[in-house]
Amino acid sequence: MKEYQFKKIDAFATEKSAGNPAGYIRLNNLKDISEREMLQIAKELKGFVNEVGYVAQINNNEFDLKYFSSEKEVDFCGHATIAIMYDIIKTDNNINNIPTLIINTNKGKLKVENRIISENSVFIMSPGPTFKDSIPDIEELSQKLKIDKSDINTNYPISIINAGLTTLIVPITNLNSILSIKPELDELKKFCFNYGIDIIEVFTHDVSEKQNNFRTRVFAPTFGYIEDPATGSGNSAFGYYLINNNMWKCETIIIEQNGLRNNYNIVKLQKQIDDNNVLRVCFGGGAITRINGKYIIYN
Repeated sequence: MKEYQFKKIDAFATEKSAGNPAGYIRLNNLKDISEREMLQIAKELKGFVNEVGYVAQINNNEFDLKYFSSEKEVDFCGHATIAIMYDIIKTDNNINNIPTLIINTNKGKLKVENRIISENSVFIMSPGPTFKDSIPDIEELSQKLKIDKSDINTNYPISIINAGLTTLIVPITNLNSILSIKPELDELKKFCFNYGIDIIEVFTHDVSEKQNNFRTRVFAPTFGYIEDPATGSGNSAFGYYLINNNMWKCETIIIEQNGLRNNYNIVKLQKQIDDNNVLRVCFGGGAITRINGKYIIYN
């Protein structure tokens, strides 16, 4: 039997939304738990949280992170990163006054900005983007999403961008159309594997409240569930999409995300120049801790 410090935290939650649930285990060293055990915990928590993050502090302002869904290791998980870093900054007196932290992930070394006092948020610099040329046919895509071809907005391109996860980005005509999407898990999972896609993000300019810029929804069948209600990596890919298509028109992009018309989660995007003078997308938000305790596994 092994015991680990465990929390369940809802990232990107607002006063009227549930956010995106993540579990996290805080360790002295990532070697204190095997990858088999990391996956076991994620499997046991399937349906309760979407991913589990594992974090260990390696010096005053630097942390190692790994992420698992119930299906496999995840290279980068934005909402779990928000949940973990928000909680650590908020609750650790040795950390909460440090303005910038560093995290080491499978996608490299990333910067975390502590804006809890000013904005009740943390902002994470997303991994640098990569782009893929092979794009699914609109006919096939509409079939897999269970929508009419006319619901796909052909005024904007369909793109595949990786900013942590390989994300298929699909423009949709309006809010009613995006809320009506109800794909089937196994069918969409096969489609994603065929195209080497981790997640599908659909978006529209049509929003529930005019102060927001976009509505998005993200489907993540390759990780064992149909919809991710609030995402960092998917929306970071969307941020690079906006930059590439000259669609980023303000300092902060405010995104409504999920399939509920009025009870949506909020994800914020900003641009930042990194240490190598490269333009990067940062995603930000807050989190709410729901459970604080111990997790026990039996080998």
